[in-house]
Order: sequence, then structure tokens, then C-alpha cells
Amino acid sequence: GLPAALPALPLELTVLYNSLLFTVGSSDSAIKREAEGIRQGLLRVLEACGACGQDLGTEELWQKVLQEVTVEELQAPLHRLGAVQAAWWLAAGRLGSVAGLFQLLSTAEEPGGSHCSEGRNKLLSLIKAWRVPPEEASLPLVQSAKDLKEILCTAAAFLQGLQELEAGNFPTALSLLQEAAGSFCSKKILAQIYTCLGCCAQQMGKPQTALQHLKQALQVDFQCLPALSHAAAVYHELGETDVELQALTLLYEALRKNPPAAASSSPYFLMRTELLVHTPVLTSLLRHHHPSEVKYLLAQRCLQDGRVDDAVEHYLDFLSFLQEGLQQQVPLDGSSAVPRIPEVFLEAASALEQAGRHQDAITVCEEVISRTTDLIPRVLRVEERLEQPECSSPRAELAGGLLSQKKESLCCLAWRAAGYLHQGWAWAKLGESKEAVTQFSRCLSDLLRLQLHGSGVKPTEDLPAGVEVLQKIRLLSLIGRGTQFLELGRHKEALLDFQHSLQISPGDPAAASYLVQALWKLNRKQEAAARWQKLSQSSPGEDGQQRGQGRPLPLYLVSCLEQAMFPHSEPLARSIQDYLGTAAQDTSS
Repeated sequence: GLPAALPALPLELTVLYNSLLFTVGSSDSAIKREAEGIRQGLLRVLEACGACGQDLGTEELWQKVLQEVTVEELQAPLHRLGAVQAAWWLAAGRLGSVAGLFQLLSTAEEPGGSHCSEGRNKLLSLIKAWRVPPEEASLPLVQSAKDLKEILCTAAAFLQGLQELEAGNFPTALSLLQEAAGSFCSKKILAQIYTCLGCCAQQMGKPQTALQHLKQALQVDFQCLPALSHAAAVYHELGETDVELQALTLLYEALRKNPPAAASSSPYFLMRTELLVHTPVLTSLLRHHHPSEVKYLLAQRCLQDGRVDDAVEHYLDFLSFLQEGLQQQVPLDGSSAVPRIPEVFLEAASALEQAGRHQDAITVCEEVISRTTDLIPRVLRVEERLEQPECSSPRAELAGGLLSQKKESLCCLAWRAAGYLHQGWAWAKLGESKEAVTQFSRCLSDLLRLQLHGSGVKPTEDLPAGVEVLQKIRLLSLIGRGTQFLELGRHKEALLDFQHSLQISPGDPAAASYLVQALWKLNRKQEAAARWQKLSQSSPGEDGQQRGQGRPLPLYLVSCLEQAMFPHSEPLARSIQDYLGTAAQDTSS
């Protein structure tokens, strides 16, 4: 409440400087609010000099103070306070305000500064050019302005590097992040910077460089687990499955131990880089996975690589996490590596099938079927193109809600039908052809609920993703049921299923091959031989292209696709060739 007096202002401003740093250091959390104390301090300076600035914003206030207040004793305290203000603005992402402030603080000509890939970086140049005021023994500081300047340099380079990384300007981002890595910071921040450098190099298509940076991050701070997670992703990109699985295993074990945060080995400072850098892109890059997410990744990678025994073990471990309340621990909203839970169950069933544990696979699928039964309408009408309304009127919002509901119903229908599909193949492997036919028929009956509307509807082209998956399930189920009809000697019914399969997916090599077999068993040898000749003339590349067309299949359907492939039948091929040879001799004679 005392009026401002020039002789006391250096002490006042130093106390303000120290108190602001104590406030930041004691909270130990990112700076989020404007420092109101700085504004009051500047107004006190103007009051002592016979001026006012109540109606000015903080930036204008700094400009007025630094341009009009020439008292020599106030210059050092004001410069130190300016560095604290710069820290607050950096934390708020106001880089332009920081540059303007240091332009005012700097008494030197425009410096050479540091060089980035696109030339000199103005902000870093201005901060480095700032002349730190000398300390006075009579006015002790809780953190020197020199240290504060180093932290500002690191934070400015780090923040700008993250901005360029988010914008996709990778060479500039790389240069700025390298600048930050060479600046003053704790081991924790240095590990984070190396992690960001690794992600940047990966985006630039330089996986080996990315791995070098990620290894540096782990060497600096092994508890920087996001670096280990990103390294596993790079190994996956390189196709080095063994090393990827090792990295994921290490990550899982480290997360399960739940270690405390590593203490910084640098001297303790009240104002630290980690308090100034807290952008969404950094949060995303440094997101810590839950152990169950890593366990799922291990299961998924093992299944994709054909390591079915390991995949089964990891999937069963993951399912045990569900019993511990996984939904409360892991965000299942797309930000996690874990897909929708029914898909995980179906992937687990696929792994169990491939491991020969068919009864267990049937049990897992039954769980999916029972949980989705009440979520599917009797009739599901879907337009050929599911498009979200663009406008935001109440009618459009209602339409958007109905669309989301239809997409959810499509998902539930796909999961339930896939459950029956897996059960059908599992019973087939157990030699129970009648039970297999029953499950395949249930799958096809479920799919009759879907009614697709639109002009010129095609089986697998221009369809919504969920509908395309359902069409693939229908195809695989028809082929599966047809094969079991063949096992049961019901050749006419098998023929109908294979013909229907080719209507859904014309030219499908498995359906076409099984059709030849059914025709041959029905003694329609001439027709079978003609189709076999046509099939033999198609190149393997065309067959692969036919099978791989459209969107990638969900992982839980890959094993069903493999089971539906026609096994090479030497006796059938020889019989057809003999028949064709005999027919050719009869014609010539």
C-alpha cells in the first residue's frame, strides 16, 4: 500500500523476481496463468517515474517501461524481471511476444545468432544476444539470470522444433531440436528431445537415424519409456520382428514395475525447461502406454508373424487384464493401440485356432456372440455410401447420430458373424462337419439382416468399410460351408454355395477351384474341365490381386481367409488332365 519510491524499487523488483521463481518452483507443474505480479511491478515503476499505464496491455506496458524509464539502477532488475516474463510467455506459446520483449531488452545490434536449416532463427538470436545484467551482492537471487537465459534458449529451441515437427517441416524441426539438445537442460528433458529427434527422423524416412536418437534417449534416461515404444515402432517399420518383440517385452516389464520418475541429475532450479514446454504434440509423443496396451501389441505382432503359441499366451494375458477393469485403465477411444474389445476376442480366437486349441476358440467366440446378440436390429438398412452430414443443423445432428448408430450396428453384426465363422472353421478342424455347417449357416443367416440401398450396388466396390467386411465374411462362410458339404457328400448344396461365392466375388480363386471340384464330383466333367482350364490360364499374380483387392482385412479374419484357400489337389488335376487328353483323342479319331 506504500507509494512507489525510486530508491526502494530495485529491492522491490528483486523480491518480485525471487517470489515468482519460488511460486513456479514450489508448484512443480507447468506454468498456466499470467503472472499478475509482473504487471503490478511495472505499474509501480511507472508510478515512481510519474507516469501511468493502467489501460495498457502487458506487452504495451513493457514497451512503455523499457523505452521511457532510463534510471540506471532499475535496468538490471527490469531485465531480470523481463526474463521471467519471457518464461511465462514461452509457457503460453507466445513466441512472438517473447521475441518482441527481447528486441526491447537487447541493446546490441541484430546479432549473427544461431543458424537453422532455413537461415538464422530470430527468437534464438535475440535471446542469445541479450546481455545478462550483473548480480549485486546486496540483492541475492534464488536463481541467476544467466541460468534463466540458458533455460529460455533451450525452451525456445525445443518449442519451435515441436511446432515445426507438428507442421511437417521436418528439416527445420530437426535443426531446432538439435539446437535444444546441445543446450543447457536436465537429463529428463534431454531424453525427451532425443525422443522427438527420433520421431522426426522416422517421419523423414530415416529409420536408422531415428534409432540412433532413440538409443541416445534411453542412454541418457532409461526411464524415458516412450523412446522404447517409438523404437519398437521403427523396428516394426523395418520388418525386424525379433528386435521389435524384444523392445516391446522390455517396455512391458518396465511398465509393470511402475518405477518412480527419475530424478534430474542436473542442479535443482526453480525455473526449469519442463515447466515451459507442455504442448499437445509433446504430450502425444511422450504418451505412456498402459502395460495392457503393450501386452496387446505383443499379441498382435506375434499373431501377424505366425508365432501362434506366443500370441495365444499374450492374448490370454491381455484378456486377464479385462478382469481387472481394463476400461478404467486404458482409453479405448482410438488414442490407444487396443482396438474394440470384441475384435481382441476374435483375434484371440484366431490365435487359438491356429494353435490347435479349437474348443477354446469356440468358447471365446461364444462370448462375442452372446454379448452382441441384443445390439443388432432385426433388419439393418444401410445406404451404399455412409457419409456424415456437413452442416450442423439439428436435423443434421440427428442424421449424424443415426449414422453413428448404424455404423455401430454394422460393427456388432460383423463381430457376431465373424464369431460364427470362426466357430464353423473350428468345428471343421475337429472333424465335426455337421456342426460346422450349422455355424456357417448361422453366420449367413445373420448376414441376411443387412439390406444395402443405393444405385448400382456392387459386391466389393465403393462400399462402406463395415459392409465390405461383412461381404468378405459372407464369402468365407459360403466357401467354408461348401467345403463341409463336400465332406458330407452333399455335392449339389456345395455347388450352390460356391456359385453364390463367385457372385459375391467374381474370379475368387478359392471359390472357383472348389467349384471345379464340386462339378467333378457331380460327374459334370466337361464343365469342370472347362472351368479348370480357364482357372489354370489365369496367372498367380491375378489370383493374388483378386484376393488382396479392397481394404485390408481385419486381423481376426486373416486366418479364415487362409483356411478358405483351396489346397492343391494333385489327384484332381491329374484326373482332369487325363479326361482332357482322352477327349482330345476322341475328337482327333
